[in-house]
This record gives sequence, C-alpha cells and structure tokens, in this order.
Amino acid sequence: MENQIRYTSTRNRGISVTASQAVLQGLAPDGGLFVPETIPHYAGSFEKLSGQSYQETALEIMSMLLTDYTREELEQCIRSAYDSKFDIPEITRLKKADGAWYLELFHGATIAFKDMALSILPHLMTCAARKNDVTDEIVILTATSGDTGKAAMAGFADVPGTRIMVFYPKGGVSPVQEKQMLTQRGSNVHVVGINGNFDDAQSAVKRIFSDVKMKERMKLGGKRFSSANSINIGRLVPQIVYYFYAYGQMVKSGEIGAGDPINIAVPTGNFGNILAAWYAKQMGLPCAKLICASNENRVLVDFFHTGTYDRRREFILTSSPSMDILISSNLERLVYEAAGEDADRTRLFMESLSSVGIYEISDAMRERLQDFYGDYTTQDGTKEQIRRVYEECGYVMDTHTAVASDVYRRYRGNTGDMTKTVIASTASPYKFARTVVSSVRPELSDAGDQELFDALRELSGVDIPPAVRDILTAPILHNTVVDVRDMADEVLRWLEI
Repeated sequence: MENQIRYTSTRNRGISVTASQAVLQGLAPDGGLFVPETIPHYAGSFEKLSGQSYQETALEIMSMLLTDYTREELEQCIRSAYDSKFDIPEITRLKKADGAWYLELFHGATIAFKDMALSILPHLMTCAARKNDVTDEIVILTATSGDTGKAAMAGFADVPGTRIMVFYPKGGVSPVQEKQMLTQRGSNVHVVGINGNFDDAQSAVKRIFSDVKMKERMKLGGKRFSSANSINIGRLVPQIVYYFYAYGQMVKSGEIGAGDPINIAVPTGNFGNILAAWYAKQMGLPCAKLICASNENRVLVDFFHTGTYDRRREFILTSSPSMDILISSNLERLVYEAAGEDADRTRLFMESLSSVGIYEISDAMRERLQDFYGDYTTQDGTKEQIRRVYEECGYVMDTHTAVASDVYRRYRGNTGDMTKTVIASTASPYKFARTVVSSVRPELSDAGDQELFDALRELSGVDIPPAVRDILTAPILHNTVVDVRDMADEVLRWLEI
C-alpha cells in the first residue's frame, strides 16, 4: 500500500511490521519498543480542525499512523470507544484556570486519562487479530502504577478471545485506585498485588514477555501475550489525538490563531503521555515547549538537566502514585530518535540501564531534546498548589495535575514565557479525594470516604462519579498477592498452561 507506515524496533531496525502487527505484539520480539519508521506530517487546516468533533479528529490522526487499518475499521473502533462511556459528549474539554488551560482527560469510565486510549485499544487489538488471521487467545499482561490497570480491565472485560492480567504494587496505589481494581468484574480478568513497587512489576512483566520457554508454553496452549501499557503503540497513537483536538478547541475559542504555538505541560511517570505530545509536534502540531513535570521521583527531570538517566536512587511513595516510577519505559522511544534512529546504540543504553541502572547520552543527543523542559514538585508543593488554585480560581484538581500545574507556574515565573499553555489534567480529584480535600480543608484529613466524597462534591460542584459511587458498595473479587519472583508462576497458574 502506498504511504503505508511500518513499525520497527528501537533495538533492531531489521524488524519491520505493520501497524496492526505492532498493536498485536505490544512489545517487539527483541524487547524493544515499536516506533514508526517515518513520522507522517499533518497537512490539514487548523481552522478545519477547530470545527471537528473528537471522533472526527481521532479518525484523521489515527488514519495517518495506523495505515493498514481501513477507514471503515477505524471508524468502527472509534465509534465503539468514544460513546456514552464518557460523561460528556465532547469526550474531553478544556477549562481555563490560573493562567493555563486544563485538558480534562478523565471523563471516561474509570475517571483517568488512560480511558482515552484504553477504551479503543481492545477494538484495535481484536480488529488486528482478524486482519492477521490470529486465532490464539490474546493474553494482556500489564503492570500498573494505579490507573492503567483499571482502565485496561474495563476495556477488555469479557471481550471474546482475550484475557487480561494486571499486576500492581500492593500499598503503592491510592485506596480508590486499589478498590477500583479489586472490584473489577469479568470472567477473563485477574488482578494480582505484588510485594514490590511499580518498577519491579514492570521489569518482571518485560522478562515474562521475552522468556523463550514461556512463549513456547503459550504457543502450545493456543495463547499469545500482548500489552495494554503505553509500551504498546496502540496505546500511544490514540493519545496523540487529544493534543490535536485541544489545539483545535483553543483555535475555536479564539484563545489562539491557527498556527500560533502552544506549550504543553504533562505530569509524567512512564513518559507515554508527554511522548504522545512530542509525536504530535513532530507531526506538525504548533507546539513550543513540552514541560515534563515530575514528583519527588525526579529521574526524568535529572535526565533532561544532565543527560544521565540514573535509576539508582530511593523510590519514594507520594500522593501522586501513578508517577512513582524510576524506569520510564517510553523514554526509550525518545532516546532512539535522539540517537538518530540508531538501534544498536539504543540497545546498549537499555542494557546498561538494566544491568547497572544508569546510562548517559551524548551532548549531540541532548541538543535534540531542547523541546523539553523538566522540573519537579514536592509533596508540600502539590498540596499547596491544590489549595491555592482552588482558593484563587475555584478549580479543583487531582494530585498529578497539581504537579504539572505547579511546575508550569514556576516555569512561567523563571522564564517569562507567556505562550498559551495546555496542562494535561490526568485524573478526577475523586481518585485522590483524601489528599485533595485535606489540601483545602485540613480538618477533614481523617474523615471517612463518604464524608470526603461529599466534601469534594461541595468544593468542586461536580457530582460523585459513578466509578466512585460503585466501589463504595462493590464486593472485593480479587485478593491474590505474590512476591515478584513468583509473578511468572502466577501467570502459568491462572492460564492453566
């Protein structure tokens, strides 16, 4: 097919697959991540973009990258994903507050930004299986730092021909995040807590993916692994869409003229959400700075400041747990691009990270990362930003969004850059009700769940979402906890192979 974009591995340019094959496999066979061999350029009009619905924008952008899906197939996937599961017809919206525009990405079924991509991934994956004559059962194996797990399970629950198994760090997610996962219904769903942190879970899942003996057992059992993490290109491509949509909405509202640049600030853990913004920029979205906001696990900030990625540090549990990550998997895709698409060099960096916990890029590579600005916020800074923005603007944000908001506030003060800025608002405040409410009303720090939710409803003017209301009475359906070394055995036990 003319102009068909194929995908290669960040660690071996000899690998070349179609988009649907990349979606099905999740991780490349050599352990690398799939990246487009060429990045297409958006040739459309930004005035036209401003008049499009979310679904129309999704079709236009995803068609550019998922080129072996027919238009009809993508239309069906988009129609099935972006429907009444979202609590607003526009799917996402921009709210102006405190001198920035908050892109609310949490209006889906699990009230986190992961819904934006994970509502469509099951449809992309089952379509890909049909296109490639795959009859094996697809087993989604995923590590989560809090939100991916629930959103992936909600997407894949009872989808024929699939199973999904989620590992999460026991004690390392918010109470609402954990309850959402442990109450997930579905005959094809399994949730497992691990005695370890997210990095432990993610590294173990990657090892399981690349284990030759495990692959043989899966094949004999008529099964194949895939991933719902943002290592899967089928997760990343739908995330590019909402940056184009946000830009169109900024034009529509008259905040910017068509072609004017914007900045984008993103609370960042595994680096997928901000990488999607970087891809949008490479595709032609008028974007100036990409502001990478971290919590006290500031490994990405240090990387952008020094060119050295060093995970050899204390792992800190914070009030923004989805960012409590020291191995940011998606950074590998950016490193590959910064290395001039040098897969051998990228592989050596990742081997060094795995074996000794550190790698250092060259000055020439750092020059290619000038789009990024990195900074972090402390726990106290997060709470103070929630309080200040509420008291000054009446806008209530969750802990992760507050990290990006505070980093952007200081960026603007330090640089004087007044470029209009979109902040990715990644979760509903209800997901982190205790921290959010106690930031504004410290006297409620020990309140019960219902009192916290009632207070948050009063503060925000937003009703308690069904996703939260449901878990107050839902029964616990999953109670398995294992050590990291036993994760592979648990996979085999559950799959009965």
